[in-house]
Amino acid sequence: MTVTIRPADKGDTPALAELIEEIERFYGSTEIQPLEERRSQVEEALFGSPPLASALLVEDENGDIIGLAAYSFLWPAAGSSHSLFLKELYVRDTLRRQGVGARLMKELRTIAAARPGCSRVEWMTDRDNPIARGFYRSLGFAEFNGKIVYRVDTDTA
Repeated sequence: MTVTIRPADKGDTPALAELIEEIERFYGSTEIQPLEERRSQVEEALFGSPPLASALLVEDENGDIIGLAAYSFLWPAAGSSHSLFLKELYVRDTLRRQGVGARLMKELRTIAAARPGCSRVEWMTDRDNPIARGFYRSLGFAEFNGKIVYRVDTDTA
């Protein structure tokens, strides 16, 4: 199957909102936001002023969105440089193990290298996700054990 990797544009908002539901279900969520709420949040995140994130999309030969890499730039990274932070890498099950994820990772590295002052690409995966960990190892990426992730929901402040 032939796929195209390209930046998301505003017209992709409905398809991205649908894909977000698929991603949520993949991670085991049973409480899914209503579609209109997801559409609004996708549009605000990717196309608001200023945008909160960027996304590369994987489009199949029929024009369907079948994967994405959502990322943001974070500052500071090393010294006063910044990093590209990959928040989500997802490829629909029917296209996994066909090199699509590797192509997305290569494209992200190209974006980071082309951005002046960007010193690295960073991402996380769950410790109990051996498939993802194996995927990243297969690309030659070593795990970094130097950080512990903390999280607090904003509604529990």
